[in-house]
Amino acid sequence: MWSWHRQVKDSISQKTIGLMRMQFWKTALDEIYRDDPPNQPVSTELWRAVKTHGLTKRWLTRIVTEREKDLDDRAYRNLQELEKYSENTQSSLLYLLLECLGVKNVHADHAASHIGKAQGIVTCLRATPYHSSRRKVYLPMDICMLHGASQEDFIRGSREKNVRDVVYDIASQAHVHLEHARSFSRDVPAAATPAFIHTVALEDYLQRIRKVDFDVFHKSLLNRNPLLPFQLYLRSWKKTY
Repeated sequence: MWSWHRQVKDSISQKTIGLMRMQFWKTALDEIYRDDPPNQPVSTELWRAVKTHGLTKRWLTRIVTEREKDLDDRAYRNLQELEKYSENTQSSLLYLLLECLGVKNVHADHAASHIGKAQGIVTCLRATPYHSSRRKVYLPMDICMLHGASQEDFIRGSREKNVRDVVYDIASQAHVHLEHARSFSRDVPAAATPAFIHTVALEDYLQRIRKVDFDVFHKSLLNRNPLLPFQLYLRSWKKTY
């Protein structure tokens, strides 16, 4: 369901079609929670997950609602708007994962909130070269204006200081959220680790973009870190994030 929602924005040519697809999921969620899921594979599996793990409808609804708003296809007005979007999508998904893992812990919830925001911000940065190649820019407008960077600068793939300053400010906020999330690690149950292990990949991207002086278009950022699987295994073995 999550993968499908992420693809909707890129796969539709008209907003109306996207809204129709989102309405399908709103209706499907209502039917799933009435124990009458639509005859559709993803809906059926989601219904089974809801029955097995007692998933909270609110988190699923927030994901659909926020993705529906995202069909407006415009840049975020400010960093707070990007964080809100990330909280309602990425963090909501983490809350659901915690429920699947049977974790009910306020510290884990706080960590999930910050990790989701960090993930949303990093995803926005990582997707910038792809979006720019399609003449689209979604980075927060207030930060772009602060440093005098225009959308055309990103579309051209500019590596000037003002563009790198925009990336620095946004990446720094992701780092702050990651550090906040890890500040709860002593109080987060080990059982929550599988939901949070992807912070290794977030940290890896933030470190690599820092090494290229926040040049979001640097070709090295397209390369995979061969040590990432080992780092993931190590964190998993230590049951830390």
